[in-house]
Amino acid sequence: MPEAPLTLPTLIRTIRNARTQAEERDLVQRESAKIRGAFRDDEPDSRASNLAKLLYIHMLGYPAYFGQMECLKLIASQKFHEKRIGYLGAALLLDEKQDTHLLLTNSIKNDLLHPSAWVQSLALSTLGSLGSAAMFRDLAGEVEQLAREGQPSVRRKAVVCAVLIIRKVPDLIDAFVALGDQLLTDRTHGVPHGAVMLIAEMCEQNPQALEHFCKRVPHLVGILHNLVVAGYSPDNSISGISDPFLQIQILRLLRILGRDNEETSDSMNDALAQVATNTETTRNVGNAILYETVLTIMGVQSASGLRVLAINILGRFLVNKDRNIRYVALASLQKLLQAEGCAVQRHRSTVLACLTDPDPTVKRRALQLSLALVNSSNVRATIKELLDFLSTCAPDLKSDCASGIFLAAEKFAPNKRWHIDTVLQVLTMAGSYVRDDAVPNLIHLIGGATELHSYAVQQLYEALAQDISQQPLVQVATWCIGEYGNLLLAGSCEEVEPKQVDPEEMLSLLERVLQSHLSLPATRGYALTALMKLGSRLQGNSINRIRRLVSIYCSCHDIELQQRAVEYNALFRKYDHLRSSLLEKMPLVEKAGYSEDGSEKEQPGRETSISLHISEAVLSGNSEPPESSQVSDLLNLLGDPTDPSPLQPVTSTPVATGSFLDLLRDLKPPAAALSPLAVYEQDELLVEFSMERPPLEPTLLLITATVSNRAPGDVTGFSLQVAVPKSFQVELLAPSGSTVPGQGGPPITQLIRILNPRKLPLRMRLRLAYTLPSGTAVQRIEEVSSFPEAAWQ
Repeated sequence: MPEAPLTLPTLIRTIRNARTQAEERDLVQRESAKIRGAFRDDEPDSRASNLAKLLYIHMLGYPAYFGQMECLKLIASQKFHEKRIGYLGAALLLDEKQDTHLLLTNSIKNDLLHPSAWVQSLALSTLGSLGSAAMFRDLAGEVEQLAREGQPSVRRKAVVCAVLIIRKVPDLIDAFVALGDQLLTDRTHGVPHGAVMLIAEMCEQNPQALEHFCKRVPHLVGILHNLVVAGYSPDNSISGISDPFLQIQILRLLRILGRDNEETSDSMNDALAQVATNTETTRNVGNAILYETVLTIMGVQSASGLRVLAINILGRFLVNKDRNIRYVALASLQKLLQAEGCAVQRHRSTVLACLTDPDPTVKRRALQLSLALVNSSNVRATIKELLDFLSTCAPDLKSDCASGIFLAAEKFAPNKRWHIDTVLQVLTMAGSYVRDDAVPNLIHLIGGATELHSYAVQQLYEALAQDISQQPLVQVATWCIGEYGNLLLAGSCEEVEPKQVDPEEMLSLLERVLQSHLSLPATRGYALTALMKLGSRLQGNSINRIRRLVSIYCSCHDIELQQRAVEYNALFRKYDHLRSSLLEKMPLVEKAGYSEDGSEKEQPGRETSISLHISEAVLSGNSEPPESSQVSDLLNLLGDPTDPSPLQPVTSTPVATGSFLDLLRDLKPPAAALSPLAVYEQDELLVEFSMERPPLEPTLLLITATVSNRAPGDVTGFSLQVAVPKSFQVELLAPSGSTVPGQGGPPITQLIRILNPRKLPLRMRLRLAYTLPSGTAVQRIEEVSSFPEAAWQ
C-alpha cells in the first residue's frame, strides 16, 4: 500500500526533526516525487495543499520549478484560498526572466476587475512584485482606475503599484499626472502618503512633471504645517508625532521640487523652519524627521540662517546617546563641510570628543571629519588632540590617523620646527603604520631647514637611542646622523639645551641598528651610509671600527647591502684619498609639486643640479695630472678596464658614470618622462596617468594616477582597481586617500607599478567606484589601450 502524502504541518515537523542532512534530503526527495505525481494526475482537490508544501520545500533551497503551471491553475480558480496560494507561488517561483509569467497577464487583469477587494489586492501585490514592462503597459489603465475609484485599502496598493510602473516604464508618466493631483487632496489615511511617493517618482523621471508639480508646493507646505501643529491622534501618531511617515515623504518631495529652484525654495523656508524648531527630539521618530529636514534644507536654495540651523541640528545629534544617530551626524557634517565650512567648524570640539566613542565605526567617522576640519587657524589645537588619539587608538585606525596628520601638518604647519616635532611624534608613536613616502618627505623637510639641523639631529638621536623598533623613525634618524653627525659631535644647538655625543657612543648606536633583527634591509642600508659619512669626520680607532663593520656586509645575502658594502670597502682600500670629497653632504633636491590641474610638475634642472654638484666636488682640480689620475681611478672603481689616454668628459662614459652613481644609491639617473594620459573624465572627476620608466629597469613602468574633482562637493569612497593581461605583472600601492576634495582641493594619488618583461603593447582595465556628493554610488569599468609606444617599447 503506497505511503499517504504528508500534510503541511506534518512535513514541516518531520523535516525539522531530521538528524542529518542526508535524512532531510531523502525526505524532501520522496515528498517532491509525491507532489509531482499528484500534479501529473491533475488532482484539483489537493492542488493547493501540494503547492503549499512545494513552496516550503522551495524556501529550504530545493528545486520546485515543476510547480509553476500549477500556480497559474490556482490563480484562475474561483476559490479565494486557492487563488491566494496561487499568487503566493507565482511571486516565489516566477520572475520576469521566465516566459511563463506572461501567461499571468490575463488572469491578473480579470482579478483587477473582480468585485472583491481582497482579490484585487492579491492581483496588485503580485503585479508589483514580478510585473514586466510589457505587463505594466497592458495593465496600467486598470491600476490607474483602481487608484481613483477603489476601496481605501485597494487604492493604497494601487498607488504603490503605480509607483513601480513608472519606475520601470517612464513613458507612462503622462497617464498618472492627473492621478497625482487628485490623490494629493484625498483625506483617506494612507492615500496621500502613496500620492507623495508617486509624485516624487514622476518628478525624478520627467522634467515636465517636475515643472507641473512645483505649482503644488503651497499645498504640500500646508499639509506639512497641519501635521506639525496637529495634536495627538491614536490612529496616525507614533511616539507623539502625527503621521511621521507622511512628513518624511513630503520633506523628500520638497527637496526634489526645490532643487535649483529659488522661487520654490523660498516658499518652503517657513515650513522647514517650523519643522526644525517644533519637532520633539526625545524619541527616534523625531530624530528621523529632523534628519530629513536637514537634508531638505541643504538640498534646496534655502536661506543662510536656515542652513546654519540645519548644521546646529546635526551638532545636537553628535551628543545623542544613540550611536547610529551620532554616526549619521558625522557623515552628514563631512558632506556639508565644503559648502558650510564655518558653521561646521563651530562643532569641532564636539567632533573631537567623538574620537573617544567606544563604537569603532563612529570613531573612524570622527577621525575623518576631524582631519577635514584642520585649517591654518586651528592646526595646533586639533593636531594635539589627534596626536593624543593616535597614542591610544586601535591599530586599524593608526594608518589613517598618521597619514592624515602628515598631510595636515604639511599643508598648515605654522613653522618648520612645529612641523618637524609633529612628524617626529607620529613616527615615534606609529612609525610602523605610516605611508611609504613619510621617510623621504621628512628628510626633505629637515634638509631644507638649515637653521634646524642641529635641533633635528639631536631630537632624532635621542628618539633612536630610546627605541629602534619603529623603522621609518630609524631610517630618518640614521640619515640625519650621517649628514649632520658633526653637529652632535660639536654639541651645538640653539633651540634646546645642547648635548655633546661621544663618537664611540654614536657608532655603538649605529652598530646596534645594523645588528638588530628588527631592522629592514633598507634600514641597514641607511645605517651603512651613515657610518661611511661619519667616517669622513672621525679619526683614529673610529675609522678602523667603521671599516670592520662595513666589511661584515660584503658577504651579506641581501644583494643591495652586499653591493653597497663592497663599494664602500673599495673606497677604504683603494681610494681612501677620495673618501672625504665623495661623502660630502647631500645637496637639497627640490620636491615635485602639483600644478593647478592636478598633474605632477616637472622640476627642470633637478638632476642637472645634482650632477653639477658632484662634478664640482670631484673635478675641481682636473687640470693637474694627479687629479686626473684620481678621477680615472674613481671611474674604474670596481676594476673596469681603463684607458691611459687623457681624461675624457664624464658625460661620454655612461657606463663609468653608472658605476660612480652606485656609490650613493640615493642618486639615480632621471627617468624617461612621458606626457600625461587622461583615462577617465565623468561626473566631474578627472583621472590622469603620469608615466615614467626608470632607466635602470627598462621593463618597469611607474604610473602615478592623479584623481581631481571639479565639482563643488567631495566625492567619497573612491577606489581604483587595475587588471592587466597575464603577460604583465601589476602592483597597486596604497592611495593617498579615499575622499576626493571638491573644487580647489588637493587631488589624491596612487602609484601603479607595471612589469612588462616581453615589452608587449600595454592594455589595462580599470574599475572605479565612488560616491557622489548627492549620495549616489557609482561603479564603472573602463578600458585603456591608448598608451604611447614609449611606455612599453
